[in-house]
Amino acid sequence: MKKQNVRTVLLIVCTLTYLLIGAAIFDVLESETEKRHKEVLDGIENMVTRKYNISEDDFKIMETVVLKMEPHKAGQQWKFSGSFYYAITVLTTIGYGHSTPSTVNGKLFTMFYAIVGIPLGLVMFQSIGERLNKFSSVIIQNVKKRLNSKVTQASEINLICVVTTLSCLTIAGGATVFSRYEGWSYFDSIYYCFITLTTIGFGDMVALQTDGALDNMPEYVTFTLIFILFGLAIVAASLNLLVLRFVTMNTEDERRDEAEALQAAQGAVRLEGDVITANGSILSGQVGNHGDTISLDDETSVCSCRCSGFQKKRRRPRYTVRRSPGKISHLLPMEPLSTWNMRSEIHPPPLTPYQHRASI
Repeated sequence: MKKQNVRTVLLIVCTLTYLLIGAAIFDVLESETEKRHKEVLDGIENMVTRKYNISEDDFKIMETVVLKMEPHKAGQQWKFSGSFYYAITVLTTIGYGHSTPSTVNGKLFTMFYAIVGIPLGLVMFQSIGERLNKFSSVIIQNVKKRLNSKVTQASEINLICVVTTLSCLTIAGGATVFSRYEGWSYFDSIYYCFITLTTIGFGDMVALQTDGALDNMPEYVTFTLIFILFGLAIVAASLNLLVLRFVTMNTEDERRDEAEALQAAQGAVRLEGDVITANGSILSGQVGNHGDTISLDDETSVCSCRCSGFQKKRRRPRYTVRRSPGKISHLLPMEPLSTWNMRSEIHPPPLTPYQHRASI
């Protein structure tokens, strides 16, 4: 089995195992808390319905109103600032879900907009990531030169360290701002930044959704949009170093296998046509009318004498005869056969070093 197939099978097994382990851990961490929250909410609902004598249908209407009013607390979601925010979440595949189109035309345009925008965004962020890695490598080289380092080239480890540090600083700085403007805890702010920059976008925590931020705080809106775009460029740089390296491993293995196969094919000796040995016998290298040929390995000798044991084996060059000779009389001795046989019985002619090889 090829290395690529083995790697694919291992990736599938590892991914499924990782999913099962994650599901088990999330079950242990969250299931009991979810159960307690459900009990508390059911108790509050019963208390409110009994206190104010609200029917079940009226309570469902109140729930719907509360849920639908939540996005409007940020201001007008579909003015230019809010629409630009929504377009970013579509193009970057974050998809908070804080605002969604309600008209048929809006939903239709969202689909066509995403078909073109998502590939465009991926290519753009990938290109920015490559330029950022190039800029980081130049800085690393200059720093190494100032430190009189023997190796001044920037390695992948150096780039990964730089990009990881820059990502941590971006998340830490963004969390500080969001904690101040949104009233979140610092840990929740870090959680929001991480979920946003990895384009997971659960939507449980969304910036610019309180106190009419879209209408009343343009500087905060500008910071949020720049943070998302710049942070995604940093993440793209990380992906360019890590993920794409593993993705291209299959291609490298395929090229390596092709090179090994080509090298093995060059080492094989293929003979086409009739091969004439030193004793005058003929080895047929082409049988039939279809051009089927035979192959001789490096250890195969077409010499009739027993001198192969006294010579060091060496790699024979590749010989290829394009056509079989039409006449071979000029290659054979012109003496009568009887004279040749009598001479060979008395004493064989001395062998020269070049008679140990086949004559083609």
